[in-house]
Amino acid sequence: MYKLLNMIDLLSSLSRTIYVSIAISVVLFLALFYQNDGFSFDRIFWSWMLRLLHVVFAIMWIGLLWYFNFVQIPNMAKIPDEQKPAIGKVIAPAALFYFRWAAAFTILTGLILALINGYLYDAMTLSFKNGVPKHTSIGLGMWLGLIMAFNVWFVIWPNQKRALGIVECEPELKAKSAKTAMLFSRTNTLLSLPMLLTMVAAQNLY
Repeated sequence: MYKLLNMIDLLSSLSRTIYVSIAISVVLFLALFYQNDGFSFDRIFWSWMLRLLHVVFAIMWIGLLWYFNFVQIPNMAKIPDEQKPAIGKVIAPAALFYFRWAAAFTILTGLILALINGYLYDAMTLSFKNGVPKHTSIGLGMWLGLIMAFNVWFVIWPNQKRALGIVECEPELKAKSAKTAMLFSRTNTLLSLPMLLTMVAAQNLY
């Protein structure tokens, strides 16, 4: 019973839950990768670490994008008017915080990963000179990701600030901003599957 209560106490706190998750991950990392002579903090290590962070941030980003488009937006009309401020004033701003920063760090870790592994130029130019399918595929994914991140920071977020009342504006502009934010969020949803496909396909190309 005491152990059960401790587990409930642990899971009741998000920060403690995350700390334990990280601790378990570190133990698994050491168990899987530590050899008798240790391991080196070389390019292979940092490539692995950056790829892990890239995937973690991407899960947060695309997960929230799909939450907005599959859950929040379609169901807003079903929420009674007196309850909608809880979404607009509490839930949406918090989700948008993680949404936009996850997008930024997904792009940052992806670019650094491409740089240290030596394929950044080939990917960004879609392997125009060398014709490497792997680099062309990952490059397509990177450009789609960059377009989506641009939409997040320079279209969706400024319009959401007006739509949610974080920035004061006229009612007409507020309504127009909400529509614009929705359309560009839906655009990112449209691009998300092609982006994920090209990223994953690159792992099986040469």
